[in-house]
Amino acid sequence: MKTSLGPKTLASPAPVWVVCAYDAAGRATGATIAWGDICCSNPPSLAISLQPPRHTYGLIKAAKAFTVNIPAQSQASLADYFGIVSGRDVDKFAAANLTAVKSGLVNAPYIEEFPLAFECALTHTLDLGTHTLFVGEIKDVKADPAILDPAGKIDIQKLGAVMFSPATRQYYGLGPLLGAGFSIGAAWKK
Repeated sequence: MKTSLGPKTLASPAPVWVVCAYDAAGRATGATIAWGDICCSNPPSLAISLQPPRHTYGLIKAAKAFTVNIPAQSQASLADYFGIVSGRDVDKFAAANLTAVKSGLVNAPYIEEFPLAFECALTHTLDLGTHTLFVGEIKDVKADPAILDPAGKIDIQKLGAVMFSPATRQYYGLGPLLGAGFSIGAAWKK
């Protein structure tokens, strides 16, 4: 029998994403989130949730654009840093020695050193309570060639994404390959 934990935000694991935008002075900043995912295939879109007090929240609303940057496991401390200091108080890019690259497609920067970035145009905003859901249409995906397989697809093992456990507030690495999607369950077909 399962143990009831009550209504809590414990969906695990959660991705570790650094969402970036420009402030009014054109300075790049970002916030680490764990509440995000793909939400539509046509148009390709993803969704992120932020609280209104977060500095990046207002910047996304103003610019109507953002990027989602996925760190490698070796960059977990950088991702954590982007979540524990405010862009109102410090230039996070300078402090972390990271490079902000201006997107050619949306009014937002992406992080050059992180292996994967999604450039998004804000298409929907939904106030949910303590958080607001931002939906962004993916205008382009930028990938470091080192994380691509010979066919040019993202190799999840090479990416080495960082995962977050909301229950314990700890970071984890991605585990081993378990099998091919839309295939390993075929044995259960009757």
